Amino acid sequence: MLMGQYEHTIDSKGRVIIPAKFREELGEKFVLTKGLDNCLFVYSLDEWKNIEEKLKTLPLTKKDARAFTRFFLAGAVECEVDKQGRILIPSHLREHAKIEKDVIFIGVSTRVEIWSKEVWEEYSKSTDVSFEEIAEHLDNFNI
Repeated sequence: MLMGQYEHTIDSKGRVIIPAKFREELGEKFVLTKGLDNCLFVYSLDEWKNIEEKLKTLPLTKKDARAFTRFFLAGAVECEVDKQGRILIPSHLREHAKIEKDVIFIGVSTRVEIWSKEVWEEYSKSTDVSFEEIAEHLDNFNI
């Protein structure tokens, strides 16, 4: 399971070190794509296969399904960790996530999320206020 939070800095070429704990789980190659809430999603190759299979089941006749599939797949890239434990985040993905310098890595069960530190702090502040309310809505899921 991927969990925890780590902070790193992206270099001028768009490279960033993947936390060692996450490299162990993700492997040497994995998929990086646009995520929701202005972050990036990172999936191991095995988990990415599961995501692809689920996306294939979405109805081609539904506009929202086509839009979501395009959003998710169009920006996806396979990444390989270099000898220093870094990956290159392509510019289109850095722009999507508003990543400029400081990044936050968050383990979220089957994926890692990469956030701009500033965007993460704004998001965290906005959800802290409503966390108890969110928890009440999750009551139906026995959490």
